[in-house]
Amino acid sequence: MSPPFPLPRAARQQRGIVLLYALIALLILLVGSMAAVRSFNSTLSNAGNIAFKRDLVNQGEHAVATVMAKFADGGALFASTATATSAPALNYSATKLPENGRGIPLALIDSAHASVATAPDLDADGGAKLRYVVDRLCDAEGAATDQGVGGCIWAVDSSTVTGGSQPGGLVPRREPLYRLSVRVTGPRGTQVFLQTSFSKPE
Repeated sequence: MSPPFPLPRAARQQRGIVLLYALIALLILLVGSMAAVRSFNSTLSNAGNIAFKRDLVNQGEHAVATVMAKFADGGALFASTATATSAPALNYSATKLPENGRGIPLALIDSAHASVATAPDLDADGGAKLRYVVDRLCDAEGAATDQGVGGCIWAVDSSTVTGGSQPGGLVPRREPLYRLSVRVTGPRGTQVFLQTSFSKPE
């Protein structure tokens, strides 16, 4: 049925253009929606990865507790004579271990250096595996007091011992620094490396 009155020529030409503009607007909205969904999924994935790695960092605390128990009073590495020589069965090296450019001991990343640490990996929650090594930051084995000033990296604290040249015969107590390096391997093969340094507790 024809309209009761004829449309102007300009109006007849505009009816097709409006449809084209509507289709373009819908296409823009569709592309924007897809970009928003992909961004949302990426954000969720990144948040999940961060949470997963954070959990592995928390699992690494088990290695810290294990090592500090060995260095505490009555532990296998408490005596000065015990730390003077390397003990692969305790994952301990009396000398600084070779490392890569990022400061990670090669014993944790290269099987050719694994002989310095033969203790089994620690099991953590969620199926994570902990591999750790402890090295004394000294150039050679033997008593730390025989290493000289430049033979070790020393931790100087505020406690004192007698026999020095300072007034009252008191000098700061010196202890060599020890470095704990941990590799945490998650159930999906994700690895996190942790590292800290400490001095032997009194």
